Amino acid sequence: MTVSHPLRRTARLFHPAAPGIAAALLFSVTGCQKAAPPPPPPVQVTVAPVEQRDLPVTQEWVSSLYGFVDAQVRAQVSGNLLKQDYREGTTLHKGDVLFEIDPRPFQAALAQAKAQLAQAQAQLGKTEEDVKRYEPLAKDQAISQQEMDDAVQANLAAKAQVAAGEAAVAQAQLNLDFTRVTSPIDGVAGLTQVQVGDLVGPGTGVLTTVSTLDPMKVYFPISEQSYLAFVRQHPDAGGFPADVKLDLILSDGSVYPYPGKFYASDRQIDPNTGTLQIAATFPNPQGFLRPGQYGRVRAVVQVVKDALLVPMRALNELQGGYQIATVDDGNKAHLQTVQLGPQVGNLAVIERGLKPSDKVIVDGFAKVREGTTVNPQPYRPAAGAAAP
Repeated sequence: MTVSHPLRRTARLFHPAAPGIAAALLFSVTGCQKAAPPPPPPVQVTVAPVEQRDLPVTQEWVSSLYGFVDAQVRAQVSGNLLKQDYREGTTLHKGDVLFEIDPRPFQAALAQAKAQLAQAQAQLGKTEEDVKRYEPLAKDQAISQQEMDDAVQANLAAKAQVAAGEAAVAQAQLNLDFTRVTSPIDGVAGLTQVQVGDLVGPGTGVLTTVSTLDPMKVYFPISEQSYLAFVRQHPDAGGFPADVKLDLILSDGSVYPYPGKFYASDRQIDPNTGTLQIAATFPNPQGFLRPGQYGRVRAVVQVVKDALLVPMRALNELQGGYQIATVDDGNKAHLQTVQLGPQVGNLAVIERGLKPSDKVIVDGFAKVREGTTVNPQPYRPAAGAAAP
């Protein structure tokens, strides 16, 4: 049996080349490991400073225009239309004749009423003479008291007949006058809705409309929320601030050169729309405005003192609220929950959550988290947009 010597085993275990082999193995292992990746570059964002200034808050409402008075002219008696006495679209004065209805039936009715009145007056004269003649006879008891009483009552009845006849004559004269349809106001006449020869009357509808064009009435609805805000700010204003200057924006986008003013508010909130109807007046010396036009009424309803303004693009809606990301002096992003105020153009008023010295992220909010390092670049609004 052969037994290995312990020194020989040790010699085989610690071979002279073993340290070199181990070093080579260690080098190969360390060489396979990758170097740690560099930190990511800062997120590039655009930022804008918060602006603090007094801000006039404007509101606009869709409006419709009417004449200060729009008088609908109707026939008050029935008959054939004989003549149109006015030129459509011209200025009229109160009392100018617009149409003439065939007067002959009404002339005949007037003549008949006058004849009946004459009969009643003749009968009255007879009964008055009877009373005068019967009075001394009744005192001398030459006639009975009943005959005297009959004479007195006949005289009273004759007086009533005369009064009725006079009323009939007045009504007949009025009907005859109604055959000449006149303008009830000063204003501009509209197009006629009937033609000569038509049978017109109280049931035929509007013949034409005459409108007072200076000033014009402009109606616009405000929301119930706006009404409540106005009442709190101006308790004695009747639902709308009376001293506010109103601008009228026409359908082509131009601004009417004459400012308007508050005239009246409706008595109730419309239950179907939840709005309150407001009436304003606008001067119209050249007759430029016409009934039926549409436009928008604009007014400065409030001035917010020392308002904090940021671009609307900086706002991010989250579960019914709004967040804004700010950047500190170390270029770290911080998320802030803010309370939004009124919007003016491309700017929003921040009522709570920001300081005047803050800088807000306008573009790049989705790329940042709390504490993210950013590379802020100045925000440049598009041409024509309001910049803070």
